[in-house]
Amino acid sequence: MSGANAGTGAVISARPATAGRLSRLMFRHEVLRGYTMLAPALVIMVLAILLPFVLMIVMSFWDQVGFDFDTTPTLQNYREIAEKPIYSALLLRSLWVSGIATLATVLVCYPMAYFVAFHVHRHKMLWLIIITLPFWTSYLMRIFSWKVILGYEGVINSGLMSIGLIDAPLDFLIYSPGAVTLTLAHTWAAFALLPIYVSLEKIDRSVLEAAADLGDSPLVRFFRITLPLSMPGVIAAVFLMFIPTVGDYVTPTLVGGPDGAMIGNLLQVQFGGVNNWPMGAAIAVVMVLAIAVVGLCFLALTALFRRWAT
Repeated sequence: MSGANAGTGAVISARPATAGRLSRLMFRHEVLRGYTMLAPALVIMVLAILLPFVLMIVMSFWDQVGFDFDTTPTLQNYREIAEKPIYSALLLRSLWVSGIATLATVLVCYPMAYFVAFHVHRHKMLWLIIITLPFWTSYLMRIFSWKVILGYEGVINSGLMSIGLIDAPLDFLIYSPGAVTLTLAHTWAAFALLPIYVSLEKIDRSVLEAAADLGDSPLVRFFRITLPLSMPGVIAAVFLMFIPTVGDYVTPTLVGGPDGAMIGNLLQVQFGGVNNWPMGAAIAVVMVLAIAVVGLCFLALTALFRRWAT
């Protein structure tokens, strides 16, 4: 009896010792300590992002039979996407519209962020609040505002007709890819402005002063120092805007019309209209892969630019 108690005590005493050694090992190594602090966030990301994405991939190989799923693996959905040109046309239009909107937004927001970061010395937070104030309203309200501005009887057409420059409303202002591009560029501008501002604000001003002392002109300093050091903010701005706008379906629905439809509208129809979830999952997988390819190409180009600049 005493031997059994002694063995049990040895096991119990060994467990705290093992746990103590494990905890000391984790807190001794910086990498393990970082993963320990990130563990709750990683669990949430796995449960909220990775598992649904894996389920979507698996569902893309299923087939819809009435209101039920045929779980026999098949490539029919991907075969249909490859054979029918409507899918590739909408995907390419979505990538093009989103790319143009992202490029235009970054080109407009970069000078604004640069001005606040380098030329505003007092009340910078007030300046940021003023710049981002239009984005405090609802996303739908901003889209409807552009619909009022670009509509057939909107502000632009009414103003031009009242001063006699046009006799009839301009058809291309609304329900076109241009209207979708303009609306996306405005409604998502705040997501590009703030990352760029943060990256510009963190640049060490002494590096710019040293370059000026060595004879570099302001333009040379910008392309050799400021722009390469601010590229992390530019990259973040591009991804924060490009990825969600490719799959946006609200803006194309309200201001795009048939000519401005994007891949997000097709996804909405598959999941909410015809109730063909496997086809919608296959379209979503293809869209994610296309975004990943474009994103990797962009990262490669930015890496080449930073090597060239430095």
